[in-house]
Amino acid sequence: MSETDGPGPDAVQTLRWVGDIDGHLKLIDQTLLPRECREVACRDVETVWEAIRSLRVRGAPAIGIAAAYGVCLGMQDGSEESPERFFARLHQVREFLAGSRPTAVNLFTALNRMQGRAAELRAVRGPPEIRQALWEEARAIHEEDRAMCRAIGRQGAHLLGDGMGVLTHCNAGGLATSEYGTALALIYAAHEQGTRLHVFVDETRPLLQGARLTAWELAQHHIPSTLICDSMAAQVMREGRIQAVVTGADRIAANGDTANKIGTYGLAVLAHAHGIPFYVAAPSTTFDLELEHGDQIPIEQRGAAEVTEVLGQAVAPDGIEVYNPAFDVTPSRYIRAMITERGVLFPVNESRIRAVVG
Repeated sequence: MSETDGPGPDAVQTLRWVGDIDGHLKLIDQTLLPRECREVACRDVETVWEAIRSLRVRGAPAIGIAAAYGVCLGMQDGSEESPERFFARLHQVREFLAGSRPTAVNLFTALNRMQGRAAELRAVRGPPEIRQALWEEARAIHEEDRAMCRAIGRQGAHLLGDGMGVLTHCNAGGLATSEYGTALALIYAAHEQGTRLHVFVDETRPLLQGARLTAWELAQHHIPSTLICDSMAAQVMREGRIQAVVTGADRIAANGDTANKIGTYGLAVLAHAHGIPFYVAAPSTTFDLELEHGDQIPIEQRGAAEVTEVLGQAVAPDGIEVYNPAFDVTPSRYIRAMITERGVLFPVNESRIRAVVG
């Protein structure tokens, strides 16, 4: 893994491919933000796997894009192989990347799409042509995400009225996608249209993605915002400061149950108790219509140090037992509407989801 100085804060690109088919992937190391904006150069599939696993790159759409490029890196030396060896290695690369994180469905959607593209060409093209097609497919996945995020903003900006206070959780902005975001896309689009908003940013324990990433992004866009601890959300709602809650998603079941960063479920319950609309913004690629409900969504369990330490400093006694699920599932009954690039889903139920997304 090599490192170079990253782009300036006014031109943030979460990840980008450098060069031609034999090039490499660069991505912002989000573990260093907001103290330092630095890019990491990924020149092999192992580095991409590590970047996904260690949260250097995170957010369901960005993970999917990184995985697609990871396939390209994993197959860079395969042009001279026999078709049998080429496809055996492609399967190994796919399975390796699939083991990086279990919850974000975009990871598996991208990997399946890459493998499917290769399978389409197996009978009519050799390894060099298939490798070229895989690179083109990864670039298409990247460009499609850019377009989807912009469309999500256009579809949902009208839900945020002038003078509103909007609460968001974790990071569902440009750092979690190709460049514009999902939940923050609504805020950016409304802001660009002249709507005055004030964003309340949950810090998002245990890894502080709200404090480190979302607050940083909003500052780059000059959008008024206030950082709060997760435990303050109920009081801020009670004081009437919040008129909408908007989050992203990592996987959405067919009935609308939504997996997102741990703490999202609690916010949805609080919003329901205070009569505040709770919105989920996500591209169609985040829906997993093979899962009937949220109980079937796999929940990633992460290491104890994420809870017992804050920015490398111990905050708990040695040896304490830790439970650290990275995500929770919000039942669809608490979600007022979902915003996708294809339109606003209301009411949130299986028939509406399948009509628009399926």
